[in-house]
Amino acid sequence: MKLVWSPETASDAYIDTVKSNYKESGVAEFLSATAAGWNARLIVETWSLHTSGRHVCIVPDEQSKHEYILATREESIENTMEEFPGVDFLVVDSKRREFARTLRSAKLSNKGAVLVCKNAAQRAVSGFKWQDVLKGETRVMRSVFLPVGNGLDIVHVVGAIGGHHAGDTRKHRSRWNRHVDLSGDEHLFRR
Repeated sequence: MKLVWSPETASDAYIDTVKSNYKESGVAEFLSATAAGWNARLIVETWSLHTSGRHVCIVPDEQSKHEYILATREESIENTMEEFPGVDFLVVDSKRREFARTLRSAKLSNKGAVLVCKNAAQRAVSGFKWQDVLKGETRVMRSVFLPVGNGLDIVHVVGAIGGHHAGDTRKHRSRWNRHVDLSGDEHLFRR
């Protein structure tokens, strides 16, 4: 099973979030709706130690709250990401110097994942490339930069080549790539 986009779920989540907020919508509302649209089951937002910033995390019970607080205070990014295999939705702040390290250490879901860099407008000048931080078998399916807040760079990745898991072996992989453009036209081209 792969990660599938649901526009109905995303629009419902966005409308509900905006109604409950009573303010103008921003990055948080957009990301909430995007996570709902992808039907993400494990959503990770990274933090930065000693930022003196406000971080809000909603958890189901007191035990989860206690575990979250301990994890954010005591663990390094690599150790924390080790505890979360199968990440569907990852949000990092590209203003932080450890954002690339976080992306490298994430254990993404084998059905695909959505990676989001907040504050991406400043990062766009630095020559950042998604393939530099993704593991070898992970491939970018879609990438978009949105001018929401200080810029959001959103990428949809899959952990398989050609739609099959990396552990699957096929004797004859197809040399044909299929691409459907925005108008709905299908284009086939040979590798």
